[in-house]
Amino acid sequence: MTEHLVDARAPRDLQAFIASLPKAELHVHHVGSASPRIVSTLAARHPDSKVPTDPEALVDFFTFTDFAHFIDVYLSVVDLIRTPEDVRLLTYEIARDLARQQVRYAELTITPFSSTRRGIDELAFMEAIEDARKAAEAEFGTVLRWCFDIPGEAGLMSAEETVRMATDERLRPEGLVSFGLGGPEVGVPRPQFKPYFDQAIAAGLHSVPHAGETTGPQTVWDALTHLRAERIGHGTSSARDEKLLAHLAEHRIALEVCPTSNIATRAVRTLDEHPLKDFVDAGVLVTINSDDPPMFGTDLNNEYGVAARLLDLDERGLAELAKNAVEVSFLDEAGKTRIKDEIDTYTSGWLAP
Repeated sequence: MTEHLVDARAPRDLQAFIASLPKAELHVHHVGSASPRIVSTLAARHPDSKVPTDPEALVDFFTFTDFAHFIDVYLSVVDLIRTPEDVRLLTYEIARDLARQQVRYAELTITPFSSTRRGIDELAFMEAIEDARKAAEAEFGTVLRWCFDIPGEAGLMSAEETVRMATDERLRPEGLVSFGLGGPEVGVPRPQFKPYFDQAIAAGLHSVPHAGETTGPQTVWDALTHLRAERIGHGTSSARDEKLLAHLAEHRIALEVCPTSNIATRAVRTLDEHPLKDFVDAGVLVTINSDDPPMFGTDLNNEYGVAARLLDLDERGLAELAKNAVEVSFLDEAGKTRIKDEIDTYTSGWLAP
């Protein structure tokens, strides 16, 4: 696992405020959220895997040399998800971890193709995530929704299968709200996925592709133009294009920013060089997210601490940042109002003399 990047310079009282701040998370991956405890449990279930069963050994296993290496390691963990029971366990435990961080609502990015191609029955997969979603909401109070994403490295066949599973009424899970595109960007141009996003959008799903994480601003433009993106996953290179920043700000297209992830995958060299402040200074809506938290030695609370330092935020500033995520989420308006009111009440109580 990469070195934990908690910023010791953040005041303890601010860290405590963040720990109990109600939040929403919009960019967090299903398999990428498997904690060392869960990964070791799954690896023990499937001893033919190359993934270590010792949580301590996972520290080295999850140390990435570059983005391509991260993808290789990520896919080796995907290989551990082989049965509907594995899917249900992973999903339920992710919700437990989110609830611990006071996450009230999360849009979890799921790549069903990666599991169904490994032999898990499609309908059983959908039933497993839905069963976990309902149980987690009842037990933890955390509302989960799904984003089905295309694994870009698997080509157009994976796109066809993903959109089929997302739009087939027999398979489409109740919690599905959006359609995405992940995996490597280099050599995987966005425009080729336009027909699949068109189908998903026609079926009522929102468009939230990754873009501009490890490639330039043109990838973001392509996601906006060809995939009709409503939010952009990462969008890190957008800071290099003033026209793009102005477009994002004018149209209130939010960037799902994941600072520690960007360092771990070498998309950005250091946290001090991260473009988060450039986005905010340009008027772009940003949300703070954890991406693949256990793999990057982080969690959402830590990412808020990083954002507090990079943006020089106090408690009220952090509360507004948390409300950004709620506002641009795909939660219904009543749900948004409920969480934003909870954030305001919590903040007022915290700051009361």
